[in-house]
Amino acid sequence: MTHTHNSGRTIHVHRDQWHLAWDNSIEPIGRIQSGEIVEFDLLDSAGGQIGPASTVEAIKTLDFSRVDQVNGPIYVEGAEPGDTLEVEIVDLQPANWGWTAIIPGFGLLADEFSEPALKIWKIEGGADGWAEFLPGIRIPMAPFCGEIGLAPGAPGALSTIPPYRHGGNMDTKHLTKGARLYLPIETSGALYSMGDGHAAQGDGEVCGTAIEAPMHATVRLTVRKDLQVPQPQFLTAGPLATRTNTAPYYATDGIGPDLVEATRSAVRHMIEHLQRTYHLSREDAYMLCSVAVDLKLCEVVDMPNWLVGAFLPLSIFSKNS
Repeated sequence: MTHTHNSGRTIHVHRDQWHLAWDNSIEPIGRIQSGEIVEFDLLDSAGGQIGPASTVEAIKTLDFSRVDQVNGPIYVEGAEPGDTLEVEIVDLQPANWGWTAIIPGFGLLADEFSEPALKIWKIEGGADGWAEFLPGIRIPMAPFCGEIGLAPGAPGALSTIPPYRHGGNMDTKHLTKGARLYLPIETSGALYSMGDGHAAQGDGEVCGTAIEAPMHATVRLTVRKDLQVPQPQFLTAGPLATRTNTAPYYATDGIGPDLVEATRSAVRHMIEHLQRTYHLSREDAYMLCSVAVDLKLCEVVDMPNWLVGAFLPLSIFSKNS
């Protein structure tokens, strides 16, 4: 899928130009021609409530009314309902720090982790760098933004917490530099916004947080009148998870008649494996699953049971074992 791009100006969106709902009544902060580039300076998903010197107290006092803000919206000239907006991820640069947390009441195993926890990461080498989880465990950076979306066509405000047909909190780790995302346009101008920078994440983001980080994001926004998509679709920049897909994986299965419970079982088994094999605490194992373990639907046709796999890339361990 190719398209001729406009080589015009670049506009800049600052970190204080944010909103907390998907709503077509929000006035755009800028207007561009199709094919032009927008640069975003984004705070982390907590909206600046957590910093590199924060302790677990920051989780205990987190103001959820400020979580998952998005910056924008940007009006794209010529965009009309029924068109598609092509979002080319031109560049993503995380800050030199990030955080992962267990937030009580949030996450796939929320009923099993009632106490808050916070991990502050030091990111070395930027988008192509690494962050150490514990000695001997290094996570390669693969930055993306969890929140990418357009205003809905229907009136009224929608929370930024879930994903929708028009995008939103998709938390899709494969929308890295070079990827192209296709979003169905529901309102004139498309009204594009983004936020929620992640320096790295496992498929599933099971504890509810990735390596959350401030992000400098650059995107090219192009109206596609030759393409219609019913829900978000995307083209990756290349093979999946290239920075971790370099060694064997250890996988744990979850099997059962309920998809969510099978997924919970797979993650629970992986947590137990990490505790037993690498002597991690249960809380550390849960957070490591969220930032590095990929969930996969291994089998969906042999009723009555589903089979979900949790895949641990052994390349993150210094001995690959």
